[in-house]
Amino acid sequence: MAPPDMRIGGDQTGERSSGPCCGDGAHVGMWSQRERRREFRGITFGIRRDGKQRGKALGHRLIDSSEEVAAFGQERGDGVTHRRDRSRTCRACGRIDALHAAPVFGCSGSVGTVTTAIEVEDLSKSYGDLRAVDGVSFSVEPGEVFAILGPNGAGKSTTVEILEGHRRRDSGRVSVLGVDPTDGGQAFRNRIGIVLQEAGVDKELTVRETLDLYSTAYTRRRSIDEVIEMVELADKLDERISRLSGGQQRRVDLALGVIGTPDVLFLDEPTTGFDPAARRRSWELVRDLAGNGTTIVLTTHYLEEAEELADHLIVMAGGTIVAAGTPESLRDQAGEATIIRFALPSIDASLAGLLDPLHGDASGRDRRLEISTTKPTADLAHITGWALKQGIELDGLSIESVTLEGVYLRLVGADS
Repeated sequence: MAPPDMRIGGDQTGERSSGPCCGDGAHVGMWSQRERRREFRGITFGIRRDGKQRGKALGHRLIDSSEEVAAFGQERGDGVTHRRDRSRTCRACGRIDALHAAPVFGCSGSVGTVTTAIEVEDLSKSYGDLRAVDGVSFSVEPGEVFAILGPNGAGKSTTVEILEGHRRRDSGRVSVLGVDPTDGGQAFRNRIGIVLQEAGVDKELTVRETLDLYSTAYTRRRSIDEVIEMVELADKLDERISRLSGGQQRRVDLALGVIGTPDVLFLDEPTTGFDPAARRRSWELVRDLAGNGTTIVLTTHYLEEAEELADHLIVMAGGTIVAAGTPESLRDQAGEATIIRFALPSIDASLAGLLDPLHGDASGRDRRLEISTTKPTADLAHITGWALKQGIELDGLSIESVTLEGVYLRLVGADS
């Protein structure tokens, strides 16, 4: 039961106060913000007193009237554009409660901007005698897709949970969107999205009900229609979660991750259970999100997925980073040869004219040849030129460059 001086549904009673909002005697009531949030935590679809609608609670934020539902792009005196959310504002000065004000880029409720979305310096975390993360450092730029790869037990999950604010580090420095995730609070969580390996939603709810419920935790939520179109579940909107296939349920998880229009999105094995076509369409969604400025942290065991999506990546093993860079730079650093394969038809010509000028090493069995070379362009040009002069076709001609998977297996071991 709210005390009599609390404003509900737009009616304000109580004494004027010179509280921290503006100091000019604005009506702020006697309840603290913390007590108001505690009172309304968990209420999602409105408050009724004596059979009358008395306002609306979304998540644990009270909206007094439609006028106080925030508009984007409020300019404050600090010169930073802030997004006003659905929280109380002081009617006298129009300031947003600092707990709910968030600049577009920068610390929640603070002045300034950040040019790096995520910064990690010398991060460490132990569980008893096990050093799960040992001196890890990296940075992620805004709008970048950043992949964290490694075998089970490498420290990936612990690192990501620390970035999300779900686990405390032992030492090191971590900044996400300009704040320490450990102390970010609701304003920080309002700006991130998380797609877990399994979301654990109530499977008796429909897709629509699930999105409607979870969207109330965010102040910048996308419309359900927009999200459903993004994850291609329009024909399943009123289907119960329990009746969806594994891949469709995974799309619901992805929808929950993007419904709050996050500045940073954490994706943990996002395409598990997807068929190949659905997986590639989800990659397009990730690219679109990144192209619109969302920073994405991806953990995946699909090396092809990381190779397709990641702008930069790290490979972890034993709690440390064993490699870092772009997918291309990691392949280049591996220094492994390109393989050219083909089959020769029966011909009378000597093969010396084919094999002697090659830069790479040739091996073969029956009519099939394999050339391992660090100069694939020159060797391929010679091979095809020789075949044209002989008037023959090279059956099964293929070129296999070193893949990210090959580099990864060399770094962490095939057994991993």
